[in-house]
Amino acid sequence: MVRLRVRRAAAPAAALLLTAACASGTPDSAREEARWRPEPGTEWQWQLSGRLDLTVDVPVYDIDGFESTASDVAALHDRDVRVICYVNAGAWEDFRPDAGDFPPELLGEGNGWEGERWLDIRRIDVLRPLMAERFDMCRDKGFDAVEPDLLDGYLNETGFPLTAADQLAYNRVIAELAHERGLSVGLKNDLPQIPELVDDFDFAVNEECAEFGECAALTPFIDAGKAVLHVEYALPPAEFCPETISLGLSSMAKHLDLDAWRDPC
Repeated sequence: MVRLRVRRAAAPAAALLLTAACASGTPDSAREEARWRPEPGTEWQWQLSGRLDLTVDVPVYDIDGFESTASDVAALHDRDVRVICYVNAGAWEDFRPDAGDFPPELLGEGNGWEGERWLDIRRIDVLRPLMAERFDMCRDKGFDAVEPDLLDGYLNETGFPLTAADQLAYNRVIAELAHERGLSVGLKNDLPQIPELVDDFDFAVNEECAEFGECAALTPFIDAGKAVLHVEYALPPAEFCPETISLGLSSMAKHLDLDAWRDPC
């Protein structure tokens, strides 16, 4: 589901290099070099609802990790498309197959989406193995990267007294879990902590920075040579593309339900 400010298939070359590096005991620097990272200006498709359209002519797709299959990922890889695995890292979802694995005491207030409740991200001891299993799923299906959603609970009414320090600690654990599996990882929203997290994440995913006048806050990623994958829901491209193109963002208009429709800059 899109978040609005409530704010083994054939492996690609980089994955094969990473596997070889790990097997040979290559230093972390070599494994880091092998990991895929999207560059500023990279075109992309983001689809989380409806029948998956695998034909969009872009080099990057972002799709649901649970709903998508290894065959979907392999089909995209066959076209030299990199694939990002969407998972929710900040809220519990009652419709996921692992919903029963989350202890009730970790579930907070609803986040505005049916069947979802904020997670107590202070409980890293419990959440780390649960998120590790989700990232294992992404890796095993052949994904290149992960988009962990809702990494800004501390800015919302979660039912827990979350602090900025709590969020930093949790977000860094999320990045570590992805990197341990050879996956690149995107920072979803959480603009206030970009200066502190830009080195931990490989790209950013943002919703509605143009509507809220926040796009300039994403430039640390661009300056670091890392893509900012950006969408707007309410604004037409003519209103935001001049600004976001000049900033180096990878921007498009999307429907709120993130179906296959897109209108890129």
